[in-house]
Amino acid sequence: MRKALVTGASRGIGRAIAEELGRDHHVYAGASGDASGVVAKLGSAEPFEVDLRDPAAIREAAAGIEELDVLVHAAGLYPKGSFESLDDAQWREAFEVNVFAGIELTRALLPALRRSNGLLITINSGAGFHGFEGGTAYCATKFALRGFTEALRLEEAGRIRVTSLHPGRTDTDMIAADERPKMPAEAVARAARLAVDAAAMGATLEFLRIAP
Repeated sequence: MRKALVTGASRGIGRAIAEELGRDHHVYAGASGDASGVVAKLGSAEPFEVDLRDPAAIREAAAGIEELDVLVHAAGLYPKGSFESLDDAQWREAFEVNVFAGIELTRALLPALRRSNGLLITINSGAGFHGFEGGTAYCATKFALRGFTEALRLEEAGRIRVTSLHPGRTDTDMIAADERPKMPAEAVARAARLAVDAAAMGATLEFLRIAP
């Protein structure tokens, strides 16, 4: 059975992707806390519980994974507020979770992905293309994630495939207070499935922008 690791799998987009890939993959369900809820819903799964703000913990958790076909970075934070209102700790935590954790995990699991000619998917955002008020930290992390993803795709061409998904407003607790139209998290999961199926057929979807 093919294997996939999904960070942020306990809720929102990450959970929807874990459930989608769980139909035909063994899933490492990434969570900063208890992952038992999503693991119980999947046919073949195990928890990957790690503090994504701790690089050493990420390396230790990933050390036991020798085979991997799909890696999905779906964990993320959205520190809301104006630039003036956000403090240094909020900025650092946003980059630690949204950017550096994905980089550290990719570095740790790159050999396994290379062995399978596997697929890396980053869950980016429309905020990876444009800024908006109240989103300085979030937009900065998503621009950084997009740059990392695009450069890695070029460097790893022929060894792994790299896809960046850019969902618009999605119905998760991250933006629960936003009353504008939103799409379900399952729509993003279906886009992730499209990238996985394309990779299995020898093609790469470089990026997908998904709108509600």
